[in-house]
Amino acid sequence: MKISFLIYNLYGIGGTIRSTVNLSAALAAAGHTVEIASVYRTAAEPALALGPGVTVRPLIEWRRGEPGCARRTLAAQRPSSMWQDSGVAFGPLAPSRLTDERVESHLRRTDADVVIATRPLLNGYLARYGEPRYLRVGQEHLTLEMHNEQQRADQNRALAELDAFVTVSEADAAHYRAALPDTATRITCIPNAVPRPRVHRVTGNTRTVVAAGRLAKVKRYDRLIDAFAKVAPDYPDWSLRIYGRGKQAGALRRQIDRLGLYDRVRLMGAVSPIETEWAKGELAAVSSDNEAFGMTIVEAMHCGLPVVATDCPYGPGEIISSGADGLLVPLSGGADALADALWILMGSQERREVMSARARQKAARYVPELVGRRYLDLFEELGAPRAAVPQQSADGGGAVRRVREAFRRGLPAAVPRARRAPREERTPVVDCVVAPDGSPVFGLDTDRLPSGHWDLLLHRRKDSGHEEVRLPLPPRSEAREGRLDVVLDRGGHRLAEGRWDLYLAPAKRPGRAEKQGRRLRIEAGVVEQGELLALPLRSDAEGVSHWIPYGTVEGNLTLRTWLRPAHAEVDRVHLAAGGAGVGPADGTTGGWVAEASGGSVGGTGSETLTVVLRLYGAACDAARPRVRAVPRDSDASAVDCPTEWLSGSAHPGGELVFTLPLRALLAEWDGERTLWDLEFTAEPGAEPVLVSRVLGDAADRKETDVIPPARIRDTRFPARIRPYYTLRNELALVVRTLDVAAPAGPSARTTGESGHPTAA
Repeated sequence: MKISFLIYNLYGIGGTIRSTVNLSAALAAAGHTVEIASVYRTAAEPALALGPGVTVRPLIEWRRGEPGCARRTLAAQRPSSMWQDSGVAFGPLAPSRLTDERVESHLRRTDADVVIATRPLLNGYLARYGEPRYLRVGQEHLTLEMHNEQQRADQNRALAELDAFVTVSEADAAHYRAALPDTATRITCIPNAVPRPRVHRVTGNTRTVVAAGRLAKVKRYDRLIDAFAKVAPDYPDWSLRIYGRGKQAGALRRQIDRLGLYDRVRLMGAVSPIETEWAKGELAAVSSDNEAFGMTIVEAMHCGLPVVATDCPYGPGEIISSGADGLLVPLSGGADALADALWILMGSQERREVMSARARQKAARYVPELVGRRYLDLFEELGAPRAAVPQQSADGGGAVRRVREAFRRGLPAAVPRARRAPREERTPVVDCVVAPDGSPVFGLDTDRLPSGHWDLLLHRRKDSGHEEVRLPLPPRSEAREGRLDVVLDRGGHRLAEGRWDLYLAPAKRPGRAEKQGRRLRIEAGVVEQGELLALPLRSDAEGVSHWIPYGTVEGNLTLRTWLRPAHAEVDRVHLAAGGAGVGPADGTTGGWVAEASGGSVGGTGSETLTVVLRLYGAACDAARPRVRAVPRDSDASAVDCPTEWLSGSAHPGGELVFTLPLRALLAEWDGERTLWDLEFTAEPGAEPVLVSRVLGDAADRKETDVIPPARIRDTRFPARIRPYYTLRNELALVVRTLDVAAPAGPSARTTGESGHPTAA
């Protein structure tokens, strides 16, 4: 049987796209021919990996400069004749007459036995142009109530022309049946397919709450941030990570700054695959006003996270058994109810562990093979009654008979394999898992290895000495389930500080020179860094070191390393007006808290940056520690920062606090933009080290660890002083005049199927 999905833009990472990719893979694995027809093509390859045997059929080439790009065609400039779908009508991929023509042509000519449309507009096209010679199935990935009144009426009229309409929640299916009591269309619920993750749950206690989704108003991350603020004083070692992109990013950043949570609540941007980030959490949080299904809930449960969620329409209550595998809180309870639930689970590791096991059991209900089977059962049920009805199609209803015959005989059509590139040309894709001791373990798929003998090669970027490390690959005979594991032992290798790119290189053999020009850059597969969250910095006779494997923006696998004799690690940061105190405050139990600045301090004459440092290596022997702000690009004088031991001693593990008076940076300032570094020295005459934050899993903190600026207006040159992390994760400051300041924030964009910035 051939099954064709119709999706608007396959090349993003939105929820509909992920659901389609998951379901298509399951149907292909069951032995059926599966294609995904994407109305628009906006990238060379889909962002999400497709299952084996799943093919893609783009209908409109939209990439500038590519052959066949349709942007300038007359039809692309004319309005669509289809009714308006608010989800895509106003984006850069708004439907046009060209959309009408290409989708109509596809639906008239397809040889599929089943066509599945994935959004309201496409359901309309399927109703208008679909043929009775194949089964026509519409999907609802939102809910009836989420559509505006006109769109609701338009789609409801179209449903009468379909064979089936599938919602993702039972409650929504009931609402559609009530709204369409006279329709003959089969309205049923089949939840989204969510595969088991290929990641491992972190063994240590990470004390991290994880949330993920579009940064949109309906997700109510403002409610989650308010709730976390209420429990933060009781749990000073916990943090909140929010993954995703969207229009609410700026408002959420301002809220975080206003609450003084910028060192504990992080907007992480869009990450794919998101499973690696769920695996870093202790629990997950969903704060939405409305959830059609809740793929993130099931994803988190698959990774063993109990989920705290608002009991909103429709999905959470159909997935979570409150008190067993998570906690549901009344939507009317607001941030207080959500905070109470967070407080309960953050305070009981035993309860989290019990719920974790039950969450995994619950998530198993949504694996793609089970969801795919429900779709196949639906097709079988639809095929039998249709076969008895005279067909007016060109082949006399042969497609329906083929559907019925395939099920009766149990002989699904063969799956055509996609053509593979010659072995030597295929890019090696390597997974990486950080072991509990911090050693990266690289997993290589033998099916993607070129013939011959190869080494895993690490080359330090921009290294004039061409420093390299070679790890011979084990013989293929040692592969387990088609994979070879190569360990870069933390105890057996000393890597200089920098970024190490990974390659496959022909193995060096005694007496033979390496063949030049055959190194193959390695593409990052699944990179699991979770163990780093609970792993301390390594400190030994060779110095203080830390390694973080990560995938680059280009998708390559790289290892970020730090190695230095002494290190001053940023533990906590606070920017405030009127001075910041140290020690327990505001009702905390041993935590370090100072008053929130709101992101715009100034006017008191005592604006300060206060930082708590943890010292490692030679820095632990500090007798007379000193911290200075040193100008990087001007002749201004360095500024000394008062220091004190927070723990009362200078022994290893002690916390050193320094306070930088920000106005001191303006004493000789001429209004030009200047950069300042923060230097730590253990004693007079010792080699200075730059204050940094390297501990954890973030190879680059510039976009996630965002500190609000201080705005100082009552000076000759009104100034904006912003602490920030450099590309080497060093804490620095930039000073510039207020009239040229630009808002800080993430710049990377990831699009969903509508072309808008979206989330994981």
